[in-house]
Amino acid sequence: MKAQIKWVDGAMFLGESGSGHTIVMDGPEEAGGRNMGVRPMETVLIGLGGCASYDVVSILKKGRQDVRDVRTVLEAERADSEPKVFTRIHVHFVVSGKQLKEAQVKRAVELSAEKYCSASIMLGRGGVEITHDYEIIDVD
Repeated sequence: MKAQIKWVDGAMFLGESGSGHTIVMDGPEEAGGRNMGVRPMETVLIGLGGCASYDVVSILKKGRQDVRDVRTVLEAERADSEPKVFTRIHVHFVVSGKQLKEAQVKRAVELSAEKYCSASIMLGRGGVEITHDYEIIDVD
């Protein structure tokens, strides 16, 4: 896996993934930015959410669950002093579907957290306290 970062100006950077996709990262005005893109640490949090969400959807589909939507809400706390690393992250899954089995949703969340989500496992091994929970919404 590769990535390339190019400085644009001020606190703005373009990040290009090895697959050729680009994101804009920028800082707040007080840091020389124009607030035109996500912050680098926000991209880490979004990456964790994307990784975990992919796992949960994939596991539920393999379990033949009629999952219709998954929304993942992440809340993170950072250290007060430099380096302002994440200290705690809570991942909340809102799983919607038809007659979803709670045991399978619970197991999908656990498997993501403990076995499959590289981002979550990497951050957890780095000392970040990561917690997970879920809610199920039944749709017709």
